[in-house]
Amino acid sequence: MRTGLAERVFVDTNVLLYADDLDAGPKRDRAQEIIHQLFIDGNGVLSTQVLQEFFVAATRKLGGAPEIARRKVELLARLDVVTIKPSLILEAIDLHRLHALSFWDALIVKAAAASGCRRLLTEDLQSGSNIAGVQIENPFA
Repeated sequence: MRTGLAERVFVDTNVLLYADDLDAGPKRDRAQEIIHQLFIDGNGVLSTQVLQEFFVAATRKLGGAPEIARRKVELLARLDVVTIKPSLILEAIDLHRLHALSFWDALIVKAAAASGCRRLLTEDLQSGSNIAGVQIENPFA
């Protein structure tokens, strides 16, 4: 944890996407609030995987212009970004096998743990569970 700042928090792709989804209603408002606060506090963490997933989903699922999605990736990259390395991939494979998680979810959890985050904001895993020392929290529940 960085001195003087709030606890580091890992943010999954779905939170970022809700912030741009015009049809997400209250989830959009909540996601925007979360992202704004993470930038203010300086404690937001994500991974190269999250940035890639965001770009693909923002352009395909949400139909956003690639230029705008690229700019948003550029802005999000100002948060602390975990680079996915082969060692994390191997650890995610082990976690996938141990906990029957999807590989991609396991990679998110391992990136969160590797970056020192104790909390993971996501809608994709069971809120309240603790996996590899990371507390799963659904910010929309």
